[in-house]
Amino acid sequence: MAKEINTIGVLTSGGDAPGMNAAIRAVVRQALSKGKRVVGIKRGYAGLLNEEIVEMDAKSVSDTISRGGTILQTARCMEFVTPEGQQKGAEICKKFGIDAIVVIGGDGSFKGAQKLAALGINTIGIPGTIDLDIACTDYTIGFDTAVNTAMEAIDKVRDTSTSHERCSIIEVMGRGAGHIALWCGLANGAEEVLLPEKYDYDEQRLIDQVVEARKNGKQHYIIINAEGIGHSQSMAKRIEDVTGIETRATILGHMQRGGSPTCKDRVYATTMGAMAVDLLCEGKSNRVVAHSGGAFVDFDIDEALAMKKGVDEYMYQISKSLV
Repeated sequence: MAKEINTIGVLTSGGDAPGMNAAIRAVVRQALSKGKRVVGIKRGYAGLLNEEIVEMDAKSVSDTISRGGTILQTARCMEFVTPEGQQKGAEICKKFGIDAIVVIGGDGSFKGAQKLAALGINTIGIPGTIDLDIACTDYTIGFDTAVNTAMEAIDKVRDTSTSHERCSIIEVMGRGAGHIALWCGLANGAEEVLLPEKYDYDEQRLIDQVVEARKNGKQHYIIINAEGIGHSQSMAKRIEDVTGIETRATILGHMQRGGSPTCKDRVYATTMGAMAVDLLCEGKSNRVVAHSGGAFVDFDIDEALAMKKGVDEYMYQISKSLV
């Protein structure tokens, strides 16, 4: 029989994402409802190694569901990548009586959870990243808020770009994944979407399209550029130098990580947080909560990390055909 879970820790790791607080709140209150003790681990794995561990009760998460960011703070921790750091983390868990940990973060965070599970600490991962780049799930906490924030910003840039008859390159976040860029390309009706998964670095083709659009009377030209391609400022300069068309680059940056989470991010994060606790109470470990095929499910972390994810091919094709 699996060892009974008495104390559950919760941490957020890697980049912050709107909705993380909703997940933390759900973990805390679902665990308390099942008679479990809950502790918060501040600043991710770095905080675990530094023993930044605090008791949490229902009041600890009051009025947090609408807040962006993470009340537990987050950090990246190179020490925890090492076997020595992982062993130290497991020993600290045992020192504080932590039987299990819910890890809210991305692929890198799940690798840490995987190592803790191998060292005897029950772990459940919750996908928290605006990048939507975790292959086992159709949804990650924060993506919906981030893509709506970017969409609204791009609408505003389009207004001024039209007034000045400019070409605008708008760079969105996503690290090496193009999901935010693709969704914004469709939502904002962009003339061009540049994705790391698809970009051929044929800048002359891009320049030709900008020139052709101007000849056809288009007052603006919106290019959504993914962070994984980058170099938006230099790209804008080259386009302006060759075409003579005023071209500006706008890098939306970390504004996409902030703000009050959307209804979807609150509800899905809450459901995932509660489910993570339920899985731990069932004696499960080394699992990732996911939303797949319209349902909340769980995967083995090893299986989840082995999966690969690309952008939706049909969405990419219609981003080209609907211009």
